[in-house]
Amino acid sequence: MSKAYPERRVLTGLIGAPIAHSASPLMHEAAAEALGLRGHYQLIEVAGADRAALRAMLDGVRRLGFAGVNVTYPYKEAVVELLDELAPGAAAMQAVNTVVVCEGKLIGHNTDTTGFARAAAGLVADSGHGPVALIGAGGVGKAIAFALASLGVSEVRIFDAERAKAEKLAGLLHGQKGIVAADSVEAAVNGAVGLVNGTPVGMLPNRGTPVPEALLHAGLWVADAVYSPLYTPLLLAAKANGARIMTGRELAICQAADAFELFTGLSPSVSVMGDAFDRVMAARRDASYAA
Repeated sequence: MSKAYPERRVLTGLIGAPIAHSASPLMHEAAAEALGLRGHYQLIEVAGADRAALRAMLDGVRRLGFAGVNVTYPYKEAVVELLDELAPGAAAMQAVNTVVVCEGKLIGHNTDTTGFARAAAGLVADSGHGPVALIGAGGVGKAIAFALASLGVSEVRIFDAERAKAEKLAGLLHGQKGIVAADSVEAAVNGAVGLVNGTPVGMLPNRGTPVPEALLHAGLWVADAVYSPLYTPLLLAAKANGARIMTGRELAICQAADAFELFTGLSPSVSVMGDAFDRVMAARRDASYAA
């Protein structure tokens, strides 16, 4: 263990609901320990928070010594207007998953974008940068759309149950070629080389899937932003049909590593964070077997 920062303490956390399943506390605290820091990552679970409640939580973050917090479902878009500044990427997509406290100001970033780009780069390259279907245009869907555009895919086909959301996201990416709002899941997936679930469908206790199994095949790669469970119904069906899959593990680890660096100014060990993530998932499996 490094002893370069033995006296430094780092307080971070996560705002969202439900988040009891989150692997973030162990990932961030393990990364801090490996660098010789004293880290604490606090889960701040508040369901149904309105604008006033979110503002109160963020004011607490500002005043109570936090280096910053992550933000997850359902608040990635709602917090945007409550922050003092936005990094360019977060401003472009109007979604934030990381808030850094800097000299009393709250600055919004989006490491879902950088994390997903890092995690999916190999899949995109191996599939010739062909068309990708994105299901979901909410907070994480926005980040994934921007990541796919940055990776140079030929087309991003966005489908959301609320078409207006898909059209709005396509509009945010108006400077990019090949960004379209699809009329249906089928229209998004047919002819695509990749598919990404950017919705919470499939997250426990939900056991649904956002894409009919009939659309899944061996010529497709399929990624899911959900990691609880690690193998969602969508990924299990995709694997059974011969598709190459990427679990939510890679996005979870890569976005966490980027957030940790924003919080501390230090580069964490991705392998340490990955090991911590795996311990959380193993403990969860053991608990389910015991039950």
